[in-house]
Amino acid sequence: MKRSVVSWLIMVLGIAGILAYVGPTFLKVTPPPSKGTGEVLIGGAFTLVDANGNTVTEQDYRGKYTLVFFGFTHCPDICPTALLVVRNALDHLGKDAKKIVPIFITIDPERDTPDVIGRYVKNFGDRVVGLTGTPEQIKKAADAYKVFYAKVEDKESGLGYVMDHSGFLYLMGPNGKYLAHYPHSIGEKALTESLQSHIE
Repeated sequence: MKRSVVSWLIMVLGIAGILAYVGPTFLKVTPPPSKGTGEVLIGGAFTLVDANGNTVTEQDYRGKYTLVFFGFTHCPDICPTALLVVRNALDHLGKDAKKIVPIFITIDPERDTPDVIGRYVKNFGDRVVGLTGTPEQIKKAADAYKVFYAKVEDKESGLGYVMDHSGFLYLMGPNGKYLAHYPHSIGEKALTESLQSHIE
């Protein structure tokens, strides 16, 4: 019996030794080839409505840089602050500002009709394009830009609710591809310098 146990142990140890020697070669796992392209997947197709009630898509802005921001007209701080920074940065760019279309897309289509959003963006100059749409159209556009938003009930507000949302500006190239993004808190000098570094 003892001889059988010893023989079994010798066999197990022998197999372990062989695996330790050849394992790195024969048991090596090769990872599958990467399918990533390195391209940032922000932006994409959308169908929305401008302040004049006209249907527009992302194709209407091809050939221009776009600076896209999602917000809502009843926003108390983030949205007006960001749009003021955009207006001032474009003023600093001078003639190069004509290459950029700032786009404000509402995440509150229930209140932000074409007329409402049109009057709102006029507060920030003549360059900003205001866009709205159906809830489904807004969701599709927001999803394309990886934008978070949600309706939050607020009994203390006379409006009944507020909108919670992320606050980034997205710079897209003339071909519609993502170039950069900025927090809503960026200063106008920093935004101006970054825009200058990207536009041709």
